[in-house]
Amino acid sequence: MKVILFMIGDYPVRAYGTIIAIAILLSLGVALYLARGSEYRKYLWDVVFYVILGAIVGARLWEVVFFEGTYYSRHLLESFAIWKGGLSIQGGLIGGFAAGLIYCWRKKINFWEFTDIVAPAIIFGQGVGRIACLLNGDAFGSPTGSNFGLVYPPGTIAYETYGSQALWPAEVWEGQWDFVVFGILLILKNRSWPRGFIFLSYNILYSLGRFFLEMLRGDTPRYLFHLTAAQWTSIIVILISIGFILWNDLSSRKTRSI
Repeated sequence: MKVILFMIGDYPVRAYGTIIAIAILLSLGVALYLARGSEYRKYLWDVVFYVILGAIVGARLWEVVFFEGTYYSRHLLESFAIWKGGLSIQGGLIGGFAAGLIYCWRKKINFWEFTDIVAPAIIFGQGVGRIACLLNGDAFGSPTGSNFGLVYPPGTIAYETYGSQALWPAEVWEGQWDFVVFGILLILKNRSWPRGFIFLSYNILYSLGRFFLEMLRGDTPRYLFHLTAAQWTSIIVILISIGFILWNDLSSRKTRSI
């Protein structure tokens, strides 16, 4: 773990921002490769700006409202200081998808076809992005109660919370799960599915992994039924995605029968 990678004069180059920037570039590169030969490739450079903007807004909103609501309700002005506090990946995804949906609507692009193409690139970027969390010492797990686990160094949020205790490697395992989902989505692309199936499968698979890995997290508050905000978000995303899969499949059958 290394919060600050190196210094340029008096300016610290932080691991989190650096790795996130790399994750975005790699994700865009994968998306460009997957979209080769399609009419959607030309839109990728344009849409990425709006998606990043929507993701930042969504990530901060989710963090402020659902993860640290008690703190920010007493420090409202700090809600806008994205350089202080955290960003929620699930909120970022929702904000990014909303921005992408608006972009597709304005450009008259089929949202389902477009997201089916880029879904593997999104989860690939998420997997790389979790390296940023590891280096930054956030999104950490709870104490394992044994010698197994990650011990974070001073200067990280994990150390401030638990000291030198061994913690579950929640962010590492989530990153590994992201790459597993990436592989599954590439396999699914080998055959034809109803529009939106690959994108919605991505939502379901990621949310399933996130739900169970949240049981190991030690940095988020618990709510109803002792579940975290991320677990409730995962449940909602899974149910909505299943609903859309059934709806799209039904629509596809009706179209073929006409």
